[in-house]
Amino acid sequence: MSRHQRIDGAAAYLLHAYPYSETSLILEVFAREHGRLAVLARGARRPRSALRGVLHAFQPLELGWFGGGEVKTLAKAEWLGGISLLRGEGLLLGYYLNELLLKLLPREDAHAVLFDAYASALAALSRGATETAELRRFEKTLLRELGYGLVLERDAQGLPVEAGRSYRYQVERGAVAADTTESGQAVSGKTLLDLAGDNYADARSLAEGKQLMRYLLNHYLAGQPLQTRRVFIELQDV
Repeated sequence: MSRHQRIDGAAAYLLHAYPYSETSLILEVFAREHGRLAVLARGARRPRSALRGVLHAFQPLELGWFGGGEVKTLAKAEWLGGISLLRGEGLLLGYYLNELLLKLLPREDAHAVLFDAYASALAALSRGATETAELRRFEKTLLRELGYGLVLERDAQGLPVEAGRSYRYQVERGAVAADTTESGQAVSGKTLLDLAGDNYADARSLAEGKQLMRYLLNHYLAGQPLQTRRVFIELQDV
């Protein structure tokens, strides 16, 4: 068995788990050096399985697995600790991040920068941060890592974005002047510049940034609904 077929000591997070047979689970995990992959955890559903106290979402894990097929086989799992359990709104926000990764991230495509952004967002949520600024930062990183990075400081013609001007942001093109007949998501120049600088102090920038990211994510999701967004709509506006 080659080294590519057996992995040890992989930093990872559990995104989702579902039953497989009466005693096992299929895990959807996000590993820093290996991307998103499916792993079979044999016996994980047994009442006395040591894995029951380890395999929790939003907690840093060290995993090992083997196998060359689409579904690997879990060899070991250790909880690394260091992060409080998510609760309340933070828990729901965590599920939102997981759902984005599950639906947009290709399998076995490593994204160390995105992994670190995810870990940073979870750490902030565990400390009680529930501001949508945490989501915007993660969404920006996600799109950039997938090759859909936002162009925020220059418009579609290459000219500097002006804070006092209104624009429409178009998928895969960027900002165009709002005084044209162009379609796209309405957004102010200040919001674009604030997003570029990760500055979310202005309420209007935060609101418009949310609408812009929702517009872009809806496009790349290609009609896939987000269940967490539906829950957010029912409880409060994200």
